[in-house]
Amino acid sequence: MAYHPEKPFNDLPPLPPKAEIETVAILKKTISASRALSELKGAITNLPNPTLFIDTVKLQEAQASSAIENIITTQDELFKASIADKKIENAATKEVLHYKDALWYGFEQLNKRPVLTTNLFIAIMQIIKENQSGIRNTPGTKLTNPATGKIIYTPPEGEEIIREKLKELEDFIHAEDSIDPLIKLALIHYQFEAIHPFADGNGRTGRIIILLYLKLTGLMDWPALYMSNYIINHKNDYYTNLRMVTEKGSWQNWILYMLDMVENTAIKGRQQIAQIEMLMGKMGVIMQQKLPKIYSKDLMEVIFKLPYSNWFW
Repeated sequence: MAYHPEKPFNDLPPLPPKAEIETVAILKKTISASRALSELKGAITNLPNPTLFIDTVKLQEAQASSAIENIITTQDELFKASIADKKIENAATKEVLHYKDALWYGFEQLNKRPVLTTNLFIAIMQIIKENQSGIRNTPGTKLTNPATGKIIYTPPEGEEIIREKLKELEDFIHAEDSIDPLIKLALIHYQFEAIHPFADGNGRTGRIIILLYLKLTGLMDWPALYMSNYIINHKNDYYTNLRMVTEKGSWQNWILYMLDMVENTAIKGRQQIAQIEMLMGKMGVIMQQKLPKIYSKDLMEVIFKLPYSNWFW
């Protein structure tokens, strides 16, 4: 692999990698991650109204995914903006909500046509950034260490080459092979981030593609994995493992990282569902006791769907 951090990585190899990607450690972790994901999927399916959970999680995911890119807003601002009709003035809040819109756009497109394409990736990025930019077509993009300013990676350069790499990625995504979908997800995420096809919005687009791939493969029906918070809490490992794949072709730690992210996030999701169900039960009892004339199942769902509420006993 001809790689130098200050030269465009136009020789980025296509997937699958030649390295061993089904080691004993990876296969063991795949089993536990798959189990956790399946249990989360079942828990969501059994909810009377799954959107109660999804609507809360998608705002949290949008906030955390944007925070990775140093776009910071608060949950208070987000909940206010998500239910308000007035124009949103805060630029960071607006961009976080665009992430949520891009995620749902991707799911809607998959329901219409179950394929992941370069055009869909571009459309998602354009919604996130609220512009009409496309594939990078000017030279000079370099990723640097924010602390030292040192160049750590230079992605492929030239629109034709970038489109060629994305087409190879599309082919791999839809190829019929024996690679476990969760292992394949780890490979896909690395490759998209390594291609780095856009001037901005690559990280957020890449994390949406993870959720879309889970939908495409039937592993999840809803965008219910709150993954970005895991990346924030293990940010150094995320970027170190990415870099080790590029520099040394070391795939195992990267794949294990991604599998651990899926497993831990799925477990946390199940816990959140249990907490929501318990809180709804308690709130229902209180409302029936104190406001029996207005209590209804529909009112309960509105309160939990739009957690930012002001109401008085």
